[in-house]
Amino acid sequence: MLMSNKNEIIAQLSGDPRLKTLVDALPFPQSRSTEDLYLSLLESIVSQQLSVKVSDIIWRRLLALFPDGYPHPTLVLACPLEMLRGAGLSGQKVAYVQNVAQFALGKGLGHAEISVLSDQETIQYLTQIKGVGRWTAEMQLIFALARPDVFSVDDLAIRQSMIRLYGLTEGGKALYRTLELVADNWRPYRSWACRYLWNWKDQP
Repeated sequence: MLMSNKNEIIAQLSGDPRLKTLVDALPFPQSRSTEDLYLSLLESIVSQQLSVKVSDIIWRRLLALFPDGYPHPTLVLACPLEMLRGAGLSGQKVAYVQNVAQFALGKGLGHAEISVLSDQETIQYLTQIKGVGRWTAEMQLIFALARPDVFSVDDLAIRQSMIRLYGLTEGGKALYRTLELVADNWRPYRSWACRYLWNWKDQP
């Protein structure tokens, strides 16, 4: 990232006095996009509702099933169910992994298909895959694709961090409206604000 970009991000986020306390206290978040959205989606599905340690073990086992350590879509679809289950995937996750592979072959998950889509269009495109919800699609936008202005209001850690940082007391729909309004101040760098909030969530 160009330093001018970094300075611009810091300046924009520092316009919010509460968020500025995080910007001043924490290192600038790292961001790195990947050209392989397909692989990133598979890894995201494997890790759902699991600890990092367990998901890493299952992910390594899954990759080891394939000759070059890469789960090519055609190989995933040809892989016997018992082998995928043997790697540690639940029956539901096996179906979701196969869904991603089928989508990659049929519609595509490459740069050519994704780069022309807006953030919202990308979410709509990815959530056609059964097993990929809005939250998962948003995580791909923020982490795999490094899109700069995505706000994941459905992310529990983001909500908890914002409630703590801003002293919010609302609940339900009122809370969501307030969170969206607060996040509007961070445009066009809401993804970066989310990164700060994630990095801060475990701080005392």
